[in-house]
Formats: sequence, structure tokens, C-alpha cells
Amino acid sequence: MSFETISVVGLGYIGLPTAAMFASRKKRVIGVDVNQYAVDTINQGKIHIVEPDLDMIVSAAVTEGYLKAVTTPEPADAFLIAVPTPFLPCEEDDIPAPDLSYIEAASKAIAPVLKKGDLVILESTSPVGATEKMAAWLAEARSDLSFPQQAGESADINIAHCPERVLPGHVVRELVENDRVIGGLTPKCSQRSVELYKAFVLGECVITNARTAEMAKLTENSSRDVQIAFANELSIICDKLDINVWELISLANRHPRVNILQPGPGVGGHCIAVDPWFIVSKTPEEAQIIHTARKVNDGKPEWVINKVKLAIADFLQGNPDKTIKDVTVACYGLAFKPDIDDLRESPAMLITQKIAEMHSGKVLAVEPNISEIPNRLYNVDLAEFDVAKRNADIHVMLVDHKEFKESSIVAKTIIDTKGIW
Repeated sequence: MSFETISVVGLGYIGLPTAAMFASRKKRVIGVDVNQYAVDTINQGKIHIVEPDLDMIVSAAVTEGYLKAVTTPEPADAFLIAVPTPFLPCEEDDIPAPDLSYIEAASKAIAPVLKKGDLVILESTSPVGATEKMAAWLAEARSDLSFPQQAGESADINIAHCPERVLPGHVVRELVENDRVIGGLTPKCSQRSVELYKAFVLGECVITNARTAEMAKLTENSSRDVQIAFANELSIICDKLDINVWELISLANRHPRVNILQPGPGVGGHCIAVDPWFIVSKTPEEAQIIHTARKVNDGKPEWVINKVKLAIADFLQGNPDKTIKDVTVACYGLAFKPDIDDLRESPAMLITQKIAEMHSGKVLAVEPNISEIPNRLYNVDLAEFDVAKRNADIHVMLVDHKEFKESSIVAKTIIDTKGIW
């Protein structure tokens, strides 16, 4: 059975590019999102996120009539769920547990329009077992249809998990070129999923089961998290020993079998900062290294904040005519990685917020990829680079955006967490 109409539920950083890629292959795509602003923006042929080349693809798809956005699901042949999977609220030292309420809500939203022969794919990064839970929610909502857990290969509805594995800033290219891991609840579910993705994916579609597909994505990001934790821990050690960590890593990486990553102010984003916890929460006794890496990376922002506190104290000691209210701190970058506008789980954002909360002087934020300051930074001023460069007493480099790497600051007090100044 061919897929003429495809529904993508969740039009964020993954859902919208995915919808656009299907539409670019002349598939009729119905994007679904609860955010009315996002829906209206897309229907105007525009985008509400920053992602290179995506604006042109969306504009063409909407103009040609292949892509439309709605707030309520409509019938389709395949449904891709790409909604957030954040944490449940927890105490500070508790292990965060995944919040599957968005997946549950999406499942219940599409259930009324499902028909025999439809395919439902969960793309949201999920803890092991989430695809089976989605199947159970759908079955509960539609007792008139059969699902893989009930009827196996003969099920009316096919269900699979296919995690996204793209790099923000390169999403359009990587959606096409990267291999996809596809885990169906049955072999037929997997095969039909491969047929769907091959509409635009040039990479290999590798088949496994749903649980392994879920774990594969968590493993990829946990591996990166552990590697970054080593670099971040190394940077703290080198700071104590008065060693340039970036020079050290460059020298160590000359070994043919060593490839140390670069340190930074922490780890952010919707993947690397989140996914390892899905493993730890499921297997807390076994996931020792993964848990430790999370604690190292989550602790790095506090280390940076302490460096800022010391810098303010040193500045006041060297300028006895000034009070703390006279000290201006500039934070360069709010996004969780370079050259994007994504602020989710961003250590730079957290550091800027904490500095503003503890510092009674002015705090400036320089973020070239956003036009207005987030609500949680209500006491921070969004500033242009030249303004911050000229007016700040303490400069805190947090994100190595291209605009910052192409510039330089000559100042007495610079806290450079990225090693570019």
C-alpha cells in the first residue's frame, strides 16, 4: 500500500523539516501542532525556527500545495509522531524520569482518524518500551481496529519506532543522507516503514526491533555525553593546574588512536542532555558511567558561574572606586550549540540566568540568532556584540557562534569556555 498522504504530529525542530522533506517529494503532507502561531506561520510559507535551507523548502511546499499545517489531526496513510519527551518534575538530586504525556496526547489525538492499513511511527526520542506504550494507548482508544500486540502481522495498524539522528544546523542534509534505524513491532511494520522513508532518505534504512531502535538513539547520545564529560572534567583539572586545556587536547589528539572532544560550559539540547537519563532512570544500578557523565556535565555550569563570581571580586578589588552595581557582565551566546536559535536545555542560558540572579549589576546577553530575550531572562538585556564589547567589564564566552569566532575582544577579564578568544 502506497503512502499518498502523510501526517507529521509536532512541527518543531525535527517534525517540520521531516514534513518538508516528504512534501518536497510531492507527497501530500498534513502537519499537526498545538501551537497556533507555528501553524499560521507555516501556512504562510514561512518557518518559526532557525534551520539553514528549510525556509526555501517549506515555502515551495506550501506554495505548490503539498504541505499544510493544522491544529487537529486529519486522516492520512502514515502518521509520524515527533513531539517532545521532557522530564517529569523531580527533586534536585533525584534521577529524572521521562515524561511521555506528549506522546500519549499525540496518540489520543490521531486515534479518531486512524483507518485500516495506516502506519504510525514514533520518531520522538523515547525510553525503552515507549513504542509499545504508544501502541497500547492507540488500541485502548480504537477497539474497532487491531494492533501488532494483538494481531501480529495481521494487524490493521502497523507501528514502528524510527528515531531522528540529525545535527541542528545540518538537518536538511542529514535527513536525506543519514542512515535510519527502524524498529517495527513486527517485520511487516518495519518493511512498511522502510517503504515510507525511502521517499526521500538516501541513507540505509537498517531494520531491528522497536526496543533496540529506542536504545540505539539513547546509546548514541549517551556515548557523546560520556566523551564530552571527559573533556569537561579535563578542563576543570587543567584550570587547577594552570594548563591550557585546548592546547593539551590538540597535542593529545595527535596520537593516532586518541580523539578527545572539546570542552564547554556544559551540555544542552533536547538530546545529549536528556537521553542518557532515560537509560539511568530505567537501569540506575547498572548505568554507572553514564550517570557519572551526566553529573559531570550538569555540574559544569556551576563551575563557570563560580569563575564569574571570582572575576567580579577580582575586578572590584582592582577598581576600589566602583561598587558591584557598577560592574557589567556580558554573556556571549544563549543557544545550546553554535549557529542555531535552539535554547532547549542550554547551559549558556542557565549560566546567564544564574549570573543575572546573583549579580546586582547589569547583565548583557549577546545572541545573534534570536530577536527577543526569553521570559526567564527578564532581568537581562539583549545586546549587540559591539555594544557588549564596548560596555562590559567581564566577558563570558559561552557559545562559539560564527559571529564570535570572526571577532575578538581585548579585555582584562575574559572567561572563555570555548577557547576561541
